[in-house]
Amino acid sequence: MSRVFLDLAMSLDGFIAGPQGEDGGLHDWYFAEQGAADDIKRELLDGIGAIILGHTAFGTAPDGFDTEYHVPHFILTHQPRPTISRGGATFTFVTDGLHRCVAQAREAAGRRDVCVAGGAELARQCLQAGLLDALQIHLVPVLLGGGLPLFGHLGQRVPLERVRVVQSPHATHLTYNIVRPPA
Repeated sequence: MSRVFLDLAMSLDGFIAGPQGEDGGLHDWYFAEQGAADDIKRELLDGIGAIILGHTAFGTAPDGFDTEYHVPHFILTHQPRPTISRGGATFTFVTDGLHRCVAQAREAAGRRDVCVAGGAELARQCLQAGLLDALQIHLVPVLLGGGLPLFGHLGQRVPLERVRVVQSPHATHLTYNIVRPPA
């Protein structure tokens, strides 16, 4: 069965973007030649069947959005727009809520995983709604000193089970399953 997981790069002080929205080197690990992280990148490319992004992560210039993930992308937004195709990927704008967005992504992904890959607010909403099965955080050895915090104030405790820790020259890659209370 497929899983829905969060995959984001984060600074050591907990930010996914700097004070002006800058990357701050958080994604250098993805583009560097580095052995261990290459396996994680390959795993992502091979295992993801659909991606969910928030409207801010997608950006306001869809002509400029490019991805090597040639899978359906679902953009959670309040602004209806027609589906866009770019570079082997489709971008569907979902306006009828988070649960519907995740359901559409799961359906499109089939047996493959759904990756929540963009947006701190989207990540928090998915955690609070209990829609994530796992977290994969690429912890980058930099202190941004401010910016967009990944988790901010969740308002709830989320127990995690460490699944994997992979060291690479530009990041420590952490994977956690979300522990669900017994039914």
